[in-house]
Amino acid sequence: MQKQCHCGDIMSIKLRTVIYSGKVEIGNVPIYSCQACQRSEVIPQVKPDLTGLIAQLGSMPEKQSFLFNECNEWADLLVEAKEQKRRISESEVEALTEHRVNALLDLYLLAQSLQDKNWIKDLSKRLEQLSRSKQTT
Repeated sequence: MQKQCHCGDIMSIKLRTVIYSGKVEIGNVPIYSCQACQRSEVIPQVKPDLTGLIAQLGSMPEKQSFLFNECNEWADLLVEAKEQKRRISESEVEALTEHRVNALLDLYLLAQSLQDKNWIKDLSKRLEQLSRSKQTT
């Protein structure tokens, strides 16, 4: 997955650590990165969740670390692809996304049958994150 940078070169996806307020490390954040001009930007699919996490931390956070893929399904797919040494291509991400959506829907049916409202809410959030990635690609 790539996009064109303002400098004209190609930006590719990297998993990076974002430092917030000099105290908080947020690992495995998917960003577009340009090797030519060193420009980086957070991928649009995960930006709402990253800004939401930062907002929860407040302006004076304590020193701490997070793995972003633990709270964002799309980031988790990219970490999974990287761990399996897969190339992060558009078709690979689509296949991983389809597989993950099917697994989450199976879990959603189970959560509904158990009437577990917290689990249903969590699964709904995760499915929404994956559907957001489809809308912005």
